[in-house]
Amino acid sequence: MIEPGLATAASLAAARQTLLVGATTLQVDAAAEAAIVALGGQPNFKLEPGYSHTVCASVNEDVVHGIPNDRPLEPGDLVSIDSGAIIGGWNGDAAFSVVLPDPARPELVAERQKLSDVTEGSLWAGIARLATARYLNEVGDAVQGYVEKHGDYGILTDYVGHGIGRSMHEAPPVFNYRVRPKGPEVKPGLVVAIEPMVVLGSIDTHTKDDDWTVATDDGLASAHWEHSVAVHKDGIWVLTAEDGGAKGLAPFGVTPTPLA
Repeated sequence: MIEPGLATAASLAAARQTLLVGATTLQVDAAAEAAIVALGGQPNFKLEPGYSHTVCASVNEDVVHGIPNDRPLEPGDLVSIDSGAIIGGWNGDAAFSVVLPDPARPELVAERQKLSDVTEGSLWAGIARLATARYLNEVGDAVQGYVEKHGDYGILTDYVGHGIGRSMHEAPPVFNYRVRPKGPEVKPGLVVAIEPMVVLGSIDTHTKDDDWTVATDDGLASAHWEHSVAVHKDGIWVLTAEDGGAKGLAPFGVTPTPLA
């Protein structure tokens, strides 16, 4: 799963370079697709029935599954980009959020940037816990603990992470919050997509009229970060990070081990 993971990472890097005030999420989508194709891959989101884009682009109150469109992005927008690639029948899936600069509204930008930073930090906290966990649901405890430590935010409960492999979405579910069951045992061969979705206000959401985009009921902003992570006999490796997750895991005292 290394190749589709790196193709997914490349697509998000291309998307990030395209995310500018005045750009459209359709332009971001095209850049992400070109990066995947250049590495011999195919966008796996396009294999989802009824979906025809490479990325999901969710802006501000849109949490996940936003459809790319031709609306120019505005200063202060919080944009979450989710992408995936398939190569050789194996899948990658990852996401990031970015806040576009807005010199006229520094407080808005700071609020949204902190939300994104906390969400990203909670992702890495969950990945770090996976490195030592006996049971998968320890990940959700780590994610929730990190979020609670850094602010009064809401963690979506209707949408969670998942296993990934021959299909983009597989069992088991990966919760972003504490649950009573321990979940499956963590052992070599497990590959999961961990993806906290954190909001400024209420966790209540609805699906828009396009039948895809999930948005907060209160209209407050949301952030979404995700990586696909492999557990192997020597440790863990973040498949959708070019460095295997070394930079993100360093603050938690965890060193990822490359797959042989």
